[in-house]
Amino acid sequence: MYLKRISLRNFRNYSSLKISFNKGINIIYGNNAQGKTNLLESIYVLALTNTFRNVNDTNLIMYNKEFFKIDGVLKDSKLDTDLNIYYNNMKKHMVVDSNEINKVSSYISRMNTILFTPDDLDIIKGPPLVRRKFLNTELSQLYSNYYILLSEYDKILKMRNDYIKSGKMDINYYDIITSFLIEKDILIFKIRRKFIERINNFCSKIFKDITGLDGFKIVYKPNLDYSEYNYDKNKILDIFKDKYDSEYKILSTFYGVHKDDFEFYLGDINLKLYGSQGQMRISVLTLKLSEIEIFKKWKETTPILLLDDVFSEIDEIKNNNLLSYLNRDIQVIITAVSLNSFSKEILAKSKVFRIDAGKLKIDRLSKEKIDREV
Repeated sequence: MYLKRISLRNFRNYSSLKISFNKGINIIYGNNAQGKTNLLESIYVLALTNTFRNVNDTNLIMYNKEFFKIDGVLKDSKLDTDLNIYYNNMKKHMVVDSNEINKVSSYISRMNTILFTPDDLDIIKGPPLVRRKFLNTELSQLYSNYYILLSEYDKILKMRNDYIKSGKMDINYYDIITSFLIEKDILIFKIRRKFIERINNFCSKIFKDITGLDGFKIVYKPNLDYSEYNYDKNKILDIFKDKYDSEYKILSTFYGVHKDDFEFYLGDINLKLYGSQGQMRISVLTLKLSEIEIFKKWKETTPILLLDDVFSEIDEIKNNNLLSYLNRDIQVIITAVSLNSFSKEILAKSKVFRIDAGKLKIDRLSKEKIDREV
């Protein structure tokens, strides 16, 4: 899978942009605040309908404009797929091959992306909510049913919390709504645990290849380990019942996957507590690179890798080791301030763009390469 081209209208600082990518490495370089991250953001929105930044969709519209539009052509096997996202202040439209899609769950699994930005350090350093959001985003791309399952869980959880806050206590109703929640809990728990297990099948080797260090792993920290009760719903309901009184004091649901977490370890060292900034950055990159292998093996597709300013805080040796992972059968779109971090071999295989104030030009190195091929 790779993105052949994308065009933007009124998106962030782009009034109009059309750009074609190659199916290997694409590098977009230039000074800060020129629109590099905005371009990656547009690709992410095209894939997942929402931005990775903490803003609402209205903020994506160019100043003094009324809408934004993103069009892309996705190449998968021998097929081209047209994807379109259009948004004004009233509504967002998702279109695939001229057919409007009404449900996000029917759209987001079509174009798979894996993104790394400097803010992704929060996946380690931030609160559990950030890590749960990461899990939910990635699993929704892998399994379209997961998005539906999560939406159903959120509705039941809200209904249950609203009932707690009402101060009512019909024990039969409370048991019924709790049983519905437990059913969704168990399914989400199983999917998340399996995902972490699969990540661990790849991440230790990737981390060692980049850093030379053994023992990297990710540990799932569920709020309640349903496997300890053999997924017996009656036993689990009894566990929930023990907290009914406490829930009426804290006015929220005590147990559930909405409180899950996971942690990064190097041997016995919790990297959130004792890891260096560089180790944390490589840990998140390792997590993202491991996902590529999961998509390949279990979805039989190759996601598009988006890397925003990855190389600025990684030493030269680790940069070279990381770049060796990019020199594979996968589309990579990288932003950087300069080309200093890239070897001549990588640059020779890449399509390179220079960006200035939202304007992109093919770099001389890429133009010479294209001219030779033509």
